[in-house]
Amino acid sequence: MAGRKRRKMKLLAATAPNNGGASTQECEGSDEQNSLFCIPMEILELILSRLNLRENIRASAVCKQWLAVSISVRVANKPPWLMFFPKFGDLVEFYDPSVRQTYSVELPELRGSRLCYAKDGWLLLYKPRTLRVLFFNPYTKSVINLPRLELTYQIVAFSAAPTSPDCIVFTVKHISPTLVAISTCQPGATEWTTANYQNRLPFVSSIWNKLVFCNGLFYCLSLTGWLGVYNPEERTWLVRVVPPPRCPENFFVKNWWKGKFMAEHNGDIYVIYTCSTANPVIYKLDQINKIWVEMQTLGGLTLFASFLSSQARIDVLGVMRNSIYFSKVRFYGRRCISYSLDHDRYYPRKQCYDWGEQDPFESIWIDPPQDLSAFV
Repeated sequence: MAGRKRRKMKLLAATAPNNGGASTQECEGSDEQNSLFCIPMEILELILSRLNLRENIRASAVCKQWLAVSISVRVANKPPWLMFFPKFGDLVEFYDPSVRQTYSVELPELRGSRLCYAKDGWLLLYKPRTLRVLFFNPYTKSVINLPRLELTYQIVAFSAAPTSPDCIVFTVKHISPTLVAISTCQPGATEWTTANYQNRLPFVSSIWNKLVFCNGLFYCLSLTGWLGVYNPEERTWLVRVVPPPRCPENFFVKNWWKGKFMAEHNGDIYVIYTCSTANPVIYKLDQINKIWVEMQTLGGLTLFASFLSSQARIDVLGVMRNSIYFSKVRFYGRRCISYSLDHDRYYPRKQCYDWGEQDPFESIWIDPPQDLSAFV
């Protein structure tokens, strides 16, 4: 792909006339270099705007003109923020890992609620006293109520923002190891739709299970590593015959199952295992061969892991690439615990953590707001 883009640049440079978009002062060097790099501004902007972040940075080293245009069209993804749910009071904290800054805001609307899931800047909340399930946007204060449902030890996820017609809320609860009850709902519905499904393989629900929505399907990783898949369009459920991700032998210690996270990105599903002093182990699901493949690098991807929902980002600026950011902040809110696959170490050093000590409902990664005025 990169080779084709370079050849395209050379062809355009050789054939395009100099219409004044680039001066000889901007393109220094020999006549041969000028013919290669002095591309009309409109064409150059079009070409560079189609590059990903890594290619854009490389192109910016060509000359001063390319540097200016590369910066003008450069698009970098913003990392999610880590939201801390208060145990007492209404003061909620949001931590931005890119600038290591914490914002605080009063959100009395969250009183009496329990975190369930986050996606597209929306929270899914549950009020145990009233059995109320609802969406809440912490930036706009918008609330969208769902019908009541009793949630005990099962987890919940949704497919898209509740303002989207594609939004589906999903939860699965085992009745026996070979029988599960699946409930779904959409914003505007007056009741949940619940159906029972038989399993060929054992599947037990737990708050430590993991849920993601990927390519139109809900994927649920059980406590023991079996992968259940629900198709909301066809209303089918299947526990796939995929051997669970191999847990390293030194991970079988107290609370090992709590340091497990799952995220999706562009159709790929990732599972992260962490435990005590051991380095994290990352697996990606090979959908064709039906196996979990251990990853030695994320190829520039950044994973943001938390108990209830994890996220992935590509094209994040700076040293955050090819790393895992965990839902724990140390040094009085100055540093988020992360692990770099490039350097094969935690940051800060020796900041491994016993996840069994952390409340799974106290924090979650959420998309940052478009407008920071509410936090300034």
